[in-house]
Amino acid sequence: MATLWFSPPVFVKTELTGVSYGCNNVRGAAEQLLKWTKRGPKWHLASALCLSALEGEEVDPKEIRQAFEAAAKEAKMLIPHQKVR
Repeated sequence: MATLWFSPPVFVKTELTGVSYGCNNVRGAAEQLLKWTKRGPKWHLASALCLSALEGEEVDPKEIRQAFEAAAKEAKMLIPHQKVR
């Protein structure tokens, strides 16, 4: 299975204080979603899209990125406006 990349990355908080994660692919998004304790409707949509893509279904990576960003915002995990170096 090919890695589905998206750009720009979505930066989210991690369990380590002061450390963020710049997520730029579906597998990374799925891994981050599984770590979050707040699981609202946007989390469920993002998780379903990631799972579908990982199972080989055709899902637009841009759609997954948007859903992941919305889930991160909903869970208060989003770090807005990070600059990529």
